[in-house]
Amino acid sequence: MTQTAMALSLGGITFLLTVIWGGPLIRVLRTLGIGERIRIEGPIRHFTKLGTPTMGGWLVVIPVVLVTGVLNLVSFLAPLTVLGRSILLPLFVMLSNAALGAWDDWKSIRGHQRGEGLRPRSKFIWQILIALVAALGLKYGLDAPNLYLPNFPEEISLGIWYIPIAMFIIVGYGNAVNLTDGLDGLAGLIAATAFACYGAIAMLQGQIFLVRFCFTIVGALFAFLWYNSHPAELFMGDTGSLALGATLAVVALMTGQWPLLLIIAVIPTATTLSVILQVAYFKLTKGRRLFKMTPIHHHFELSGWSETQIVQRFWLIALLSAMIGVALALI
Repeated sequence: MTQTAMALSLGGITFLLTVIWGGPLIRVLRTLGIGERIRIEGPIRHFTKLGTPTMGGWLVVIPVVLVTGVLNLVSFLAPLTVLGRSILLPLFVMLSNAALGAWDDWKSIRGHQRGEGLRPRSKFIWQILIALVAALGLKYGLDAPNLYLPNFPEEISLGIWYIPIAMFIIVGYGNAVNLTDGLDGLAGLIAATAFACYGAIAMLQGQIFLVRFCFTIVGALFAFLWYNSHPAELFMGDTGSLALGATLAVVALMTGQWPLLLIIAVIPTATTLSVILQVAYFKLTKGRRLFKMTPIHHHFELSGWSETQIVQRFWLIALLSAMIGVALALI
């Protein structure tokens, strides 16, 4: 079996496993009363989503962990290496951020101050600690390439500055995907596209283990979208969005092509910028708003676009940006 066929097969296997247990997971979440809470200041149409099961990120994370774990076990027992130990680092980032996101989701639903979740400072500190471990592992454990730029064939060394830069990217894109997760299917489609894109880049670099890992995630995300497409039966919550965003950042760092995240993950990037600009403009003008509401997908909702229009149009932009990103990686 060729390496490409192996990667695509893993995606298909993970899709089937995830779809099969999606229904039982939704029933369990409903039984436990783990339902979405809606922002009072949000678009009125979102109140129809009240009570929809959340913490659905486990639907993606658990199959990815199981498939990757089994294949790594095979590599210990058999002479044929199916998945490399290097994948254990992004797997650690995925699991730790999923646990942090689940903690936040649980406190938001069942905590003393419902709807609030973890304190932002506490959540941020945990994200930084996870990112620090990941950055150290990338530099000193995996010896990941520091930086590649389009049309510049040599690796650019960042020295000790690699650590804070890697931490910033991991924390930043964890939160960026979290902000993007506001409409049915949006974050899942964007994340799947980005992972497929970096899977292609890893293939160009000969990082076969990373290719397989990326397409395993893509398969799980496609299955999640089976239940998350409009009208959604399940939301990923912080459990999924934090895990996917941080893992995507680690994958990008493993390829050394992390500057292309600005293009490949253009929707999360633009979403985060919209929030930053809104807050800055609000403070500078003492109460005026640049957008009707942020994150920016809510601005388009309040402008009259339907939810499906926003998701489809944002995804088209993401696809075009992903194509440009891969093209730049080829230069």
